[in-house]
Amino acid sequence: MEDAAVRARHGIPTGVLRDADRSGRALRVSAHPDADRVVLSTWQGTSCVSTVRLDRAEVVELLAALGAALLPPPGPGGHQGTTP
Repeated sequence: MEDAAVRARHGIPTGVLRDADRSGRALRVSAHPDADRVVLSTWQGTSCVSTVRLDRAEVVELLAALGAALLPPPGPGGHQGTTP
């Protein structure tokens, strides 16, 4: 069983996403339920090069931003999609 202090410091791993263009670069997602946070960390090989700590509301905002990034760009006149 994992030590509670280690879990609090490193969190509970929930996912790893490999960079599509940079070899060895990855985004790791970890849960920190005791602190009510989710941590996104950028790794290059075995080195963590940055972290962002998000509270619950910010995770919802991140999901909305990711969803919006998947939408087609606005057409002429500023409307989403291709046909009204």
